[in-house]
Amino acid sequence: MGKLSGRVGIVSGASSGIGAAAAEALAAEGMTVIVAARRKDRLDELAARIEAAGGRARAVQVDATSEDDVVCLFHAVNNEFGRLDLLVNSAGIADATPTDQLPLARWREMVDVNLTSAFLCAREAMRVMKLQRRGRIINVASISAKMPRENSIAYTTTKFGLEGMTRSLALDGRPFGVTASVVHPGSTVTELVPNMAGRPAAESMQASEVAAVIALMAALPDETNLFEATILPIAQPFMGRG
Repeated sequence: MGKLSGRVGIVSGASSGIGAAAAEALAAEGMTVIVAARRKDRLDELAARIEAAGGRARAVQVDATSEDDVVCLFHAVNNEFGRLDLLVNSAGIADATPTDQLPLARWREMVDVNLTSAFLCAREAMRVMKLQRRGRIINVASISAKMPRENSIAYTTTKFGLEGMTRSLALDGRPFGVTASVVHPGSTVTELVPNMAGRPAAESMQASEVAAVIALMAALPDETNLFEATILPIAQPFMGRG
């Protein structure tokens, strides 16, 4: 029996990276995890891996930027399980384009994938969680919401937006026993940024390390919230940048 046995959660952006690792970590603690993303083949592989390890998972192909897709996902989960204990918003893409060269289409894509998808999922989660008067939403942001890199205006703006969204969700959910948290990972080995796997361990984390923080947040009592967590490699030039 894990710390999350009997609970149900949705993880968006679960086809790779932090989302996939979070789904595995939550399932290892006993949660039934609905893994959602665009790439169905990746989701099927993840669900099979979770179940082979003794966990429970459902793979659902979803475009998290589509309102219809998101509404259908949450209705289906509520109809099958009659509850929703956790939402992890992990869908996201990265960009490193100088401000004066960033096309409007790319800006809009970044906002849709990184921010609008989180809003749509959080809105539907809130509708379920308010009625059951409990639940938790965890948004995966970035240390770019604390200290931006150069040439990353779209990425930085969306990650700052995720932190603001988290604060609003926590405030709006408070009267109903619903809370929200945000995780700010530093340099992490994922598909978002190429050539990360070759970095020394002190300079880049594994997605499983971020997932451990998400699982810790999820396992807290309903009355307690770890609102914000920043996790980064010890050698990353974040502290003392000036």
